[in-house]
Amino acid sequence: MFGDILFALRTVLRSPERLRALLAGGPSTAIELSRFMMRIVPISAATLAAIRERAAAIPDPALRAQALASVDGKSYHVAGACILATFLEPGAARAYVAIVAPLETIYDYLDNLCDRHPDVGVDAYPVLHQAIADALDPFAPLHDYYACGPAGDDGGYLRELVERTQGALATVPHLDLLRPRFAQAAQLYGEMQTHKHYPPGERERRCVAWYERHRDRYRDIDWHEFASAAGSQFHVYGPLFEAFLGRREAIEGTYDAYFPYVSALHVLLDAFIDQAEDREHGELNFSRAYGSPAAMRARVRSLVESARARLRALPGDRAHRFVLDVMTLFYLSHPKIAAQGLEREARALLRTNAPREAHHGGPRR
Repeated sequence: MFGDILFALRTVLRSPERLRALLAGGPSTAIELSRFMMRIVPISAATLAAIRERAAAIPDPALRAQALASVDGKSYHVAGACILATFLEPGAARAYVAIVAPLETIYDYLDNLCDRHPDVGVDAYPVLHQAIADALDPFAPLHDYYACGPAGDDGGYLRELVERTQGALATVPHLDLLRPRFAQAAQLYGEMQTHKHYPPGERERRCVAWYERHRDRYRDIDWHEFASAAGSQFHVYGPLFEAFLGRREAIEGTYDAYFPYVSALHVLLDAFIDQAEDREHGELNFSRAYGSPAAMRARVRSLVESARARLRALPGDRAHRFVLDVMTLFYLSHPKIAAQGLEREARALLRTNAPREAHHGGPRR
């Protein structure tokens, strides 16, 4: 478990260009990364191991296979989702992971069901994704998440993940501010998953029409960047981190700092490393909507600059900039990069993440 994140770390340490990118944020970045790897990743691993044990007991073989695949193949997601716990005191860090690890597992499990289970039709997508909305609201009643499919008994696995997240979230301060933002994030995520899983051609038309309904607010991004942002979870994890710190006044600003820019970058980078897999399965890949590597690099630089501008306005901007930098660095050091022959493109994308003043040799702020 977490072999991918260890591979990425070794790649960073062995690559002079990646190592320079890591240290561009100052010497504290290496210390923070060490703290993340030595303290947060083991907590995440232990939490996910317990979830995996529960997944292995699912009675239905098809559901069990997808649950185990989501844990084994996407542990990278869970570790990354917990990254902000690096900046919390040990007790608070464990409480943060106790929310984020099962919540991220729900996202990953549902994603696997939608992508890989043969009996999940489009009517099932919004019903399945009600689990995310419920998990993000400690006061929400549980629903029959399989009401429209797929058939089979999961032994209460998904409901238990929802209840586990709800129970851990119930003790977090400032829920009155978190809940409406979380509800918006869950709605957008469910809509994105529904639209992107229609047949080719129709799915693109649906995504574009969906974006057009939101264009007035997000005019500086394109339809696939908006869909990418909606497909991220970081605009949930960022405000949650601020709530743990008791910074009530920063919760809404943090949501707006992450969505859409940081969140769009997150899913675009995830799509970038999943190109071969998505081609194999005929899935919609948002990174390929750019048409060329040069076009993607230009837009990624623009998204990075917008993200950095908003993150600088936050009271705890150091932690949030660490997320942006390490997220980019580790995605672009993933083993899928070398396996697909994407090293040259990955290095070029990595350079777009450098702060403009640092990239051109000027002083850092």
